[in-house]
Amino acid sequence: MTAPTFLVRRAWAQLRGEVLVLPSRTLAAIWVVAVVVLPLVLPDPYVLRVAAMTCIFAAFAASWDLLAGYAGQVNFGHALFFGAGAYSSALLSLRLGFSPVVAVGTGALIATAIGLCVGYLCLRLRGSYLSLATLAFPLILIGVLFAFPDFSGGELGITGLQPLATSRVGNYYVAAVAMLGVVFGIWALADSRMGLILHAIRDDELAARASGIDTTQYKLAVFGISAAAAGITGALYAHFMRGAGPSTLETALSFQVVIWGVFGGLATIYGPVTAVFVLYPLTEWLGSFSAFGELRLLIFAVVVLLVLLFMPRGLTPWIRDRIETKCPRCKQQNPAWRDVCRVCTASLHTA
Repeated sequence: MTAPTFLVRRAWAQLRGEVLVLPSRTLAAIWVVAVVVLPLVLPDPYVLRVAAMTCIFAAFAASWDLLAGYAGQVNFGHALFFGAGAYSSALLSLRLGFSPVVAVGTGALIATAIGLCVGYLCLRLRGSYLSLATLAFPLILIGVLFAFPDFSGGELGITGLQPLATSRVGNYYVAAVAMLGVVFGIWALADSRMGLILHAIRDDELAARASGIDTTQYKLAVFGISAAAAGITGALYAHFMRGAGPSTLETALSFQVVIWGVFGGLATIYGPVTAVFVLYPLTEWLGSFSAFGELRLLIFAVVVLLVLLFMPRGLTPWIRDRIETKCPRCKQQNPAWRDVCRVCTASLHTA
């Protein structure tokens, strides 16, 4: 057997044994393939623009879910990290002549530093007090930027950035690859030991502390990681749009990511990503019809309300409950049509 044949057979065996065994993993694999081949199937510039923006906002939504869904640190000012990444990358590119790639990386580091500062200042706050306090930080940054209009561009923002790729397809792939890296990186982190600790902190912080967990360290870490991911998306957004303005720090963007998180399902990572892939293209598609006008916002609100009324845990948990079932013995997920568990062979439909 030749080496390529061996590698292909091994890849197929892993795909069949690890991915195709569950409908949710199969759907995720189909989604990845669709993201990769989209420019080959639909090379229309408008479609690629909407798809690239969807990828950027999907990664942004995943960063919020790690902080709010997993760690319970509900942030109503998450646009702060997005805007910090966007403005940092834009200013470094235009004022200091950084290359776009270096500016994006440095912008993410600056957003991380801001995330650690915000996390430190909010360590003593819980619940609604934490949410309201985080809401103030992007407003403070907007005020600082407006105080130096010659440097920050004021209300008009900064324009004239270089894109990360020279072609429209290249820019789409930059956004898509970055989104896949950020989303699967956050997913792996949430599925690790750290994810379990964040769950414990969210459910009962005092009990977690009594168990010997340094909750302060983990909360600061998750603020920094979430801010870094959001900073990357903000920097990508700035170079994709070739500018950064106050809209990257607006309260509306902060609440938009909350809607995506609740709509898709909290503490899932893939839930907010799915929500962005459903709601953002839907809003853009409705906006392309002049007959809808402002009604598209009403339609958007009705769709969100219907999902929240009939699927209170979010869209993706509702779908997953119907295509998969959990084994009562080993707690592993199984396809809903199986009678026995694929891991421990226990009966899945015991009365």
